[in-house]
Amino acid sequence: MARPSKHIRHQGPVLRTLGLTAVEAIKQRVVGLPKEAPATPGQVFEATLPPRPRELVRDYVRAVGGDPSSYKRTLPPHLFPQWGFPILSKTLKNLPYPLFKVLNGGCRVEIASALPAGEPLHVRARLESIDDNGRRAVLHQTVVTGTSSAPDAITAHLYAIVPLPKPKSEGKSKGQSNGQSNGQSNGQSNGKSPSKAPTHSNAKARPRVPHVVDELERWRLSEDAGLHFAMLTGDFNPVHWIGPYARAFGFKNTILHGFATMARAWEGLNRRLYSGDVGALTSFDVKFTRPLVLPHKVGLYVDGHQAFVGDAPGGPAYLVGEFETRG
Repeated sequence: MARPSKHIRHQGPVLRTLGLTAVEAIKQRVVGLPKEAPATPGQVFEATLPPRPRELVRDYVRAVGGDPSSYKRTLPPHLFPQWGFPILSKTLKNLPYPLFKVLNGGCRVEIASALPAGEPLHVRARLESIDDNGRRAVLHQTVVTGTSSAPDAITAHLYAIVPLPKPKSEGKSKGQSNGQSNGQSNGQSNGKSPSKAPTHSNAKARPRVPHVVDELERWRLSEDAGLHFAMLTGDFNPVHWIGPYARAFGFKNTILHGFATMARAWEGLNRRLYSGDVGALTSFDVKFTRPLVLPHKVGLYVDGHQAFVGDAPGGPAYLVGEFETRG
């Protein structure tokens, strides 16, 4: 598909947020980090946003493999990062953690009702909790989106993971893994559902696609898939679209946004399991388990209500999820 560069003009709030986050990260390096974490749950941030442009929604849905005609009156729930990222960033201010190391561990999206298109969005976000075990900190955030006719239609729980420096007195134990590389907005780790925080696991134990699964479809992801998604959502973290930058952080090339993988999986489920019914899913709980380096060919697999994105049955999984439906 052609690069959706025309939609960059709609990404002003997200781009400003990325700029402010970069400035804050530099400030942290110069003046140091705050000494203590704030109490949680934190402050609630709220905003009323204009309706999403119809052309943006159409091109976004097409880019993630959906049918734009299915969203004539509603917004895709998995588009929430496009409007939620700026307000979510406010919940992370004044934390004693390096912002440039924040990784996307996963999220759970819960749908109470369809989110109407063409109406102003009422959005609120909060930092719910911090789980700091000395090796990593898991920041649990929520963002709730609704409209006047559909209050609190969508609730998204996000899990931002910050690897923490090892204490100087702590040596590397025998058999201990180095873990995952840092410096990415989408550096996959183990996200969990709202009732359970992620844990730091050995790299050898990363999930794989089960050997016995049903393959729903296969995707051929181009090298510029990350750039396309950035133009449609505003997440221009360079690890997703600038090869030398990604390689500087230890990747072979750019990596796809975790939310892009989730959106493609969501639309694949709609299309292959529910005859294109975009209201079938009532929740989708996903973990981003390893970076998806571009270009790549991957498959979408299911086993009951579990979903996997990976190379092949028995092969590495880049996303592991569980979904619920009506009835």
